[in-house]
Amino acid sequence: CNTIDRGTLGVTSLGNGVKTDNLVHIAHNVKIGDNTLVVAQVGIAGSAHIGKNVIIAGKAAISGHLTIGDSVIVGPYAGVSKDVPANQIVSGIPHMPHKTWLKVVNIIPRLPEIRKKLFSFEKRLKNLENKSEQE
Repeated sequence: CNTIDRGTLGVTSLGNGVKTDNLVHIAHNVKIGDNTLVVAQVGIAGSAHIGKNVIIAGKAAISGHLTIGDSVIVGPYAGVSKDVPANQIVSGIPHMPHKTWLKVVNIIPRLPEIRKKLFSFEKRLKNLENKSEQE
């Protein structure tokens, strides 16, 4: 089951060869270009413009009034809040280049350890500064 809202003043249009999976919501005045694939549980807010040959992976969210260029891949669970130029691969919340997102995801499990080390370094630095001031 999908929901495609009709346009308020303009039209909501899906190009030739557009495929949508289950539980997709396409809001009012959205335009989706030819041969675009929209995977399950995607939400596209009003007046967004999606280019041709785009892939929007599962559970991604597209904010309204933005443009996604041709041949873009939007990764799963991505939150797209600004325009995306053509021929990009984006992931994450907020969206970013996919390679950057992979680095971010790799760091997340280590954040508690990194935080602990940072506090330790700050404490050591403060002690060294105090020691230097006393001399």
